[in-house]
Amino acid sequence: MTASVTQEAGRLPGTWSIGLRRVQIELLQFSRDREAAFFTMLLPVLLLVVFGSAFTGDVAPGVPFSQYFLAGMLASGIVYTSFQNLAISIPQERDDGTLKRLQGTPMPSAAYFLGKVGLVLVIYVVQVVVMMAIGVTLFGVHLPSTAADWWTFTWVSVLGLVCCTMLGIAFSSVPRSGRGASALVSPIVLVLQFTSGVFFQFDELPHWMQQMAALFPLKWLCQGMRSVFLPDSFQRQELAGSWELGRTALVLTVWSLAAVVLALRYFRFRRRDDN
Repeated sequence: MTASVTQEAGRLPGTWSIGLRRVQIELLQFSRDREAAFFTMLLPVLLLVVFGSAFTGDVAPGVPFSQYFLAGMLASGIVYTSFQNLAISIPQERDDGTLKRLQGTPMPSAAYFLGKVGLVLVIYVVQVVVMMAIGVTLFGVHLPSTAADWWTFTWVSVLGLVCCTMLGIAFSSVPRSGRGASALVSPIVLVLQFTSGVFFQFDELPHWMQQMAALFPLKWLCQGMRSVFLPDSFQRQELAGSWELGRTALVLTVWSLAAVVLALRYFRFRRRDDN
């Protein structure tokens, strides 16, 4: 009996328990990093206010620009909170030795990634609530009114978060140093925003640009969000003349699987020059 109690007392917490603790640590660290908090949490909100105030026309009869832009910024928020956030923060943690120290503890590696996933999820939920509240109160944006639209919003968000989180983890091995990660990642996100119909109507972009954007997840995230926040009549302005929700799910799934393979193959806990 005594031996059994001693064995239970000496047993290490499980992966999920440690992962939940890692979520708390990640949130605490994030709140203390003003630069990360601004570019991840506040920048999409600021852009929504600025562009929503500057452009007051309609993108289609009865569809104000603010309604269109909110859909694009919610899609961008997924990329900000997951891909950009992780692709910048993980190289920095690799540089300062955090990953090396964590690898040297009994903590399962999966718990570290659970912490990152939890951080991404919490930030995105807060971001969505804030942007929707601003859209409704300042710009008169109409939120989805049917259960089907909310379901579409949910699965597009979840699949987008999975896809971009895995891409962020995989891409975190590309920057040679944590210091240069932001300079490498931020322009990629900005270019994808301009070519995916976030700041401008997608159907007004050059055809070659539309075709190029269709290769990447953000275009499909934007299109999925537009299907939720814009009337069905607007889908005639999409490249294929429809929302293509099935293809959206397929593209995001393929990118997610590819990102998992790349992350398993190339993710490193140590710097390249650390033997």
